[in-house]
Amino acid sequence: MTFRTALCDLLGIDYPIVQSGMGAIAGPELVAEVCRAGGLGILAGLNVPPDDLRAMIRRVRELTNRPFGVNLWLHRALRPPIDPGEISDEVLRGAQGMLNRFRQRLGIPTTMARPNRAPDLMESTIKVVLDERPALFSAALGWLEPGLADECRRRGIKVMAMVSTVADARSAAADGADLIVAQGGEAGGHRSIDGKPASPDATSVGVMALLPQIADAVRVPVVAAGGIADGRGLVAALALGASGVLLGTRFVATRESMAPELYKKRLLESDSGDTTLTDTLSGLWARALANRFTREYTESGAPVLPPLVQRGAATDVFLAALKRGDPDYYPMMAGQSVGLVRDLPGAGEVVAAVIREARAVLRALPERVRET
Repeated sequence: MTFRTALCDLLGIDYPIVQSGMGAIAGPELVAEVCRAGGLGILAGLNVPPDDLRAMIRRVRELTNRPFGVNLWLHRALRPPIDPGEISDEVLRGAQGMLNRFRQRLGIPTTMARPNRAPDLMESTIKVVLDERPALFSAALGWLEPGLADECRRRGIKVMAMVSTVADARSAAADGADLIVAQGGEAGGHRSIDGKPASPDATSVGVMALLPQIADAVRVPVVAAGGIADGRGLVAALALGASGVLLGTRFVATRESMAPELYKKRLLESDSGDTTLTDTLSGLWARALANRFTREYTESGAPVLPPLVQRGAATDVFLAALKRGDPDYYPMMAGQSVGLVRDLPGAGEVVAAVIREARAVLRALPERVRET
């Protein structure tokens, strides 16, 4: 029983399984292991300086000759990065005051200073991707300009756009995306939209409802993301019109993942109800494991700094928590599939297990469904 789909044919891979390009998680070793197993690994390029990104891409090529992708955000807050000098004194005091509570607990200096402006890396990292010509450019959290899609096409690079709404799926397809990721509300990490809605409700449609609508709305292959961690999820996604699945949380809990041990350990101990949609970690809505940081910050009513400025301001808190091995103050992105993750295998073993489980599900279906 094979699992060749339009996605496999488009990208030259054996199985319709894509590993999410998660920031600070998806390094060359994880990507190469997924690729060697027959899936598609995606390298995380967010906030990576151009020379480092080029070195990472070339490291993947040293480890495997299989197709792989590179992920970048196209969010407007990065083009150019927001100037912290434009934040009002009142908002700054409120946010830093809340963060100072955490700093005091972690034994690091308090501050009321404005965070530094993030480096403007977007155009230079896009150029690296175009120069290096991976099989796939994975775009998230922003608009895909038709000119960028054309540049990729001229270099033989396929373009994948992640969306959270049907309207965005239509726009991405019209702008030249070769495939679309339908990101359900169950998915871990940031909501793949440009800007920031007043609440996460606008992007919380579950994948079971969102996926078939997007599959009906576009003519390119669709990949399902959110709540999927095993072969049952793959079969369900294919039945709903997908050409493959994108897994994030499942690959965080692998040996090759760059996630720190405290993060992996908390994943293995958590259930689906332990996640929350929060903007306190980065200034953008994201699904993560709830902890003292997310709960107390939200309950306080303290202001949240603009997109990604919030992350910059809280970086010292996160690093101190990591140094102390304290998961209560460390950001841990995770989707609701976390309740299905109970072991720490190699990434290649995940690919093999998902395909093995999917085949077993399909063999069992005739026994489960009988005509009357």
